[in-house]
Amino acid sequence: MPERRMIIILIISILLTAGYVTLMLLYRRGWAMQPLFTPGDSLEPKTKVSIIIPARNEEHNIAAVVQSALLQNYPTHLLEIIVVDDHSDDNTAAIVNAFNDERVKCIRLAEHVVNDDKIVAFKKLGLSIGIAQSKGELIVTTDADCVASPNWIANIVSIYEAQRPVMIVAPVNFTTDGSLVQIFQSIDFMSMQGITGAAHRLNMGNMSNGANLAFSREAYNAVDGYKGIDHLASGDDYLLMMKLKQKFPAGIAYLKSQDAIVHTAPQPDWAGFLQQRIRWASKSGKYDDNTLTSVLLLVYIFNFSFLVLIIAGFVNSNYWLLALVMLLIKTIAELVYLFPVARFFNKQKQLRYYLFLQPLHILYIILAGFLGFFGVYRWKGRKVK
Repeated sequence: MPERRMIIILIISILLTAGYVTLMLLYRRGWAMQPLFTPGDSLEPKTKVSIIIPARNEEHNIAAVVQSALLQNYPTHLLEIIVVDDHSDDNTAAIVNAFNDERVKCIRLAEHVVNDDKIVAFKKLGLSIGIAQSKGELIVTTDADCVASPNWIANIVSIYEAQRPVMIVAPVNFTTDGSLVQIFQSIDFMSMQGITGAAHRLNMGNMSNGANLAFSREAYNAVDGYKGIDHLASGDDYLLMMKLKQKFPAGIAYLKSQDAIVHTAPQPDWAGFLQQRIRWASKSGKYDDNTLTSVLLLVYIFNFSFLVLIIAGFVNSNYWLLALVMLLIKTIAELVYLFPVARFFNKQKQLRYYLFLQPLHILYIILAGFLGFFGVYRWKGRKVK
């Protein structure tokens, strides 16, 4: 019986590993197939753009993001910046109002809310109010702790005017201070960003990030904005994208351009990192995307199998050897996929830490996936269920 059990576990492990390696190879192919976007030399933009920035207690970051928006190489009369202050108890609103520029506007969410206790999705509400008071044909969302290059909006508008997608998904990059926790987040997030571009190209499920997202006002109104998903605290980016994809199946574009990258800092500590990932994982099961659901399930079961093998190793040490072999194969397959992605984000040097960070990566996948299922976390000083 023990031998039979081990054979069954070995077969399952081989199948899971083969599936995971195949997935990584597909992602590498998809990323390579995703073309670099270059705006035309004779770009004469005509699109009015509204940048919407939800902010809560961001006095240390808000000036930088507004300044980077003001410094865009884009016609002044075609750009407006709206910061939606979500009940901040610091100087966020005062800093925004101090900008002496007619393009900058600050909206206080508290002035538009009747009963705070009944609101779950404050960010979605802030975005919807900001969009309602904006004038742009193209809505661009970013976060209050982000900065972008001067050609960010020009690249977004260029692909919008050339292809007319209803939504544009663009890359986001984590900066680091050199600490272990931030390097780990930087590599992990870079991997997700690469998968976003690759999966879009291969039609293997769509992903997005509200820190760098654009969509047309017409399409947003056509799906009633965040209506129907405003009972969920998270998902202002992904769940809106799924609504748009249902109505406009071929309307989502991915913008692979280094000039379009938005930069932001990762969480400062492990607790904040885990809470962020639980928040992201809480969106699982809230969408109708069988391909993405299958991929996420494979990734989770594959990582969970390491925990099973480690526990089983206390009974039979051969399971530890199997786990080690799988770990090495996992690392090699992921690095094969990650090398070209790291070149795009200029993070090749960070990959030297990759093997040593594998145990942390497996542990966080297991924890975040499990805790995200319950959907309880703390974010921006609020407890969310």
